[in-house]
Amino acid sequence: MSNTQIVWLRRDLRLADNPALYHAAKSGPVVCVYVLDDESAKHHAYGGASRWWLHHSLESLSNSLAQRHAKLILRRGDAVEELTKLAEEVGASTIHTNRHYEPWWRKAQKKLADRLDLQLHDGNFLMPPGSITTGTGGQYKIYTPFSRAMRTEFPPRDELPAPETLSSPSQWPASDELASWDLLPTKPDWAAGIAEFWQVGEVAAQDRMTWWLDHVDDYDDKRNFPSVDKVSRLSPHLHFGEISPIQIWHAFKHKRSDGWRTFEGELIWRDYAQNAICQFPDYATSNYREDFDRFAWRDPATDEAAAKDLQAWQQGRTGYPIVDAGMRQLWQTGWMHNRVRMITASFLIKHLLIDWREGEKWFWDCLCDADYASNATNWQWTAGTGVDSNMFSRIMAPLTQSEKFDAARYIREYVPELAKLEAPHIHDPDEFGRRPSGYPRKIIGHKAARERALSALKAMKDG
Repeated sequence: MSNTQIVWLRRDLRLADNPALYHAAKSGPVVCVYVLDDESAKHHAYGGASRWWLHHSLESLSNSLAQRHAKLILRRGDAVEELTKLAEEVGASTIHTNRHYEPWWRKAQKKLADRLDLQLHDGNFLMPPGSITTGTGGQYKIYTPFSRAMRTEFPPRDELPAPETLSSPSQWPASDELASWDLLPTKPDWAAGIAEFWQVGEVAAQDRMTWWLDHVDDYDDKRNFPSVDKVSRLSPHLHFGEISPIQIWHAFKHKRSDGWRTFEGELIWRDYAQNAICQFPDYATSNYREDFDRFAWRDPATDEAAAKDLQAWQQGRTGYPIVDAGMRQLWQTGWMHNRVRMITASFLIKHLLIDWREGEKWFWDCLCDADYASNATNWQWTAGTGVDSNMFSRIMAPLTQSEKFDAARYIREYVPELAKLEAPHIHDPDEFGRRPSGYPRKIIGHKAARERALSALKAMKDG
């Protein structure tokens, strides 16, 4: 009887600290497989930027496996059906995989476990989601006590080494050609800026972590300044599992700086978001606070003015330089600075009164690090609709934010129409009468937007 072990890879595209791969390699010949399953995820199938990253990440992993005389098998279709077929082809009864908590993956894991010996491992988070509980054994809903409780449980598990060797099956099963999946844009190829901005794969993730070791101490002081490169940019590597949070934590645990403690909190927030979707699987599509189901959002599907405003936001043509710079950075690089993510999200929701789910969908398509849990948690936090969220009445002033966090150089980089303006003019060209003819007027004034948002909030509460 064959003891071939299948390793089902998803967002864990690495060799080191990969528990599923580590334990499979100890049990017999290994067949690593990635299944492109768009149907199970439905409207949360990977967007354009994520598909670009996925192509290059799979290519990198395939090369790494080849150095160990192993192969990455690619299949497309329903993951459970494809894995069941593969198990029959190679005579395997056991599948190893790292747990995933998106609702479609939880359903797939349950269905697959009814057919085969499914060995689930914990590999993508600091602590297994659901393992940090309150004194009464319940799940935390609020980040701060969750974070405090998690830190009392540290250290997390030890890092696992990459397998030195991988045993091969007697015959390799058939595999799709990666190019046949058409993950890369061609007509047109809009990803040139993304390719210039990023290096992809496990080695690139390790290189970025090494860079971050020398810069994390400045994170607490400088993380809010988009013109300064003092953020890790590890988020896409973490999302696709080219590096694990366990690896990062152990590499940085000797640090005693405020910068590391703040960044550690960001890793904990990532775990918190996974705990949120475990409790509320439809968190990316439904308000947690049901009062907001009555909120009078401007609907781009039925309101022409709202549709134009949404398009202006998507294209970075709002007349607010910091907002426009962020939205253009997103389109150009597949990523956006975290402070600017908050500013642009708040602008869509509170200045334009457009439902946060429209923003969630746009970010999902445009972000290389688009993560079901983190994306939804961050949008609901900004909208005031989440289980743990900012109050809707706290409305960010983007012009003030731009000047406060010295975004002039950032704006010049991504809004070239304004490149010749100096501070303070560049933060608000309209106000100073310095708006170039090719740059749009503000689509709504800050005061008018604030009053409209608060009026809509009051109407919801009164209703």
